[in-house]
Amino acid sequence: MAVQVSVLSLVLTLSLGLMMSVCRPVCGTPGTTQDLDYGGVPLWINRLLGEPSVFSLRGRMDRAWYRANNPQSCPDLCDCPIQWPSALYCDHRDLGELPDSMLYNTQYLFLQGNNISSLPSSSLTNSSGLRWLILDDNRLQTDGLQTSTLQNLTQLQYLFLNHNKLTVVPSGLPRSLRQLRLAHNLITSISPGTFGNLHNLTLLLLQGNRLNVITETDFTGLVSLNLLSLSGNLFSSFPSHLPPSIQQLYLSNNSLSGLGEESLQGFTNLRYLRLSRCGLVSPSLHPQSFNLSSLVELDLSYNKLTTIPLVPLTLQYLYLEANHIQEFNISSFCREVGPLSYSRMRILRLDGNKMSYHLLPPEWVYCLRVLHHIYI
Repeated sequence: MAVQVSVLSLVLTLSLGLMMSVCRPVCGTPGTTQDLDYGGVPLWINRLLGEPSVFSLRGRMDRAWYRANNPQSCPDLCDCPIQWPSALYCDHRDLGELPDSMLYNTQYLFLQGNNISSLPSSSLTNSSGLRWLILDDNRLQTDGLQTSTLQNLTQLQYLFLNHNKLTVVPSGLPRSLRQLRLAHNLITSISPGTFGNLHNLTLLLLQGNRLNVITETDFTGLVSLNLLSLSGNLFSSFPSHLPPSIQQLYLSNNSLSGLGEESLQGFTNLRYLRLSRCGLVSPSLHPQSFNLSSLVELDLSYNKLTTIPLVPLTLQYLYLEANHIQEFNISSFCREVGPLSYSRMRILRLDGNKMSYHLLPPEWVYCLRVLHHIYI
């Protein structure tokens, strides 16, 4: 929780009508809960569509109860809850392959936490109506995933393949896909034309793989992509040829050499950019690197920056904790200060640097006049 400094707050209240909190390094940071399931990005549940609100029935209810109260047949090693008649739960059953008798009306198939290494083309022939297919935490390999297996799932919208052993992005993906989650595999490349028909894909998770370059044709076809995660790969420079439709770009935990003036050129929709733990140093950032008026949130925490980089007036959330910054430069936020020229910053984190709130220049409040919290 942030510690409120009464003197500073009083000055701000009297002069600008503002209230904010200043926090020292010993104070707790704002609580954030990282969802590590399903590739680190939570899945929104649409109850109006009858989507299941749980992803596993383990420990929730006795399996015998489901079978006694559900009149429809159910594969022996799976559960078919009566409240979600189109869902089939076969997760964490030590399965080496898909169940023999799949229900024709299954739309939500949970197979995470098994030992499945392949999906032959015949395994899902009776499941053309699938909307979700969750295969996280299995042993799937590239040669065990036949192209026709997924291509025939013409209704599939959400495909979860996190924590497997894939070395390339699967081909033959159905054009109906909206989300593709491939986090924490062994992927080193993307075959030409893989995404050519995926015009509806809005989310693509590729973090925790072994990609080191993106070619000009790798993401061709992704005209609606909103969120792209490439964190935890092997990029040594900011990747080129990314879809311009992206609004959220995650590149943390790469060893980036820096950002040039044109690194973010063309990203007119980009709102959230994560570049934490990339080994960035201040001289490697071009002064115009983040000159993007659409940017709302920028994460540069846990790098090696010695100065605060120039950021646009429109930026609202800036995370710079755990760097080597020693000085607070007002010009990083406001090139000039006036009635209409001030930063829209709401949260600024500078804790874990070589700074003290006592050293803030007095005029900073006129630049950051709508700031809610600053952590130092």
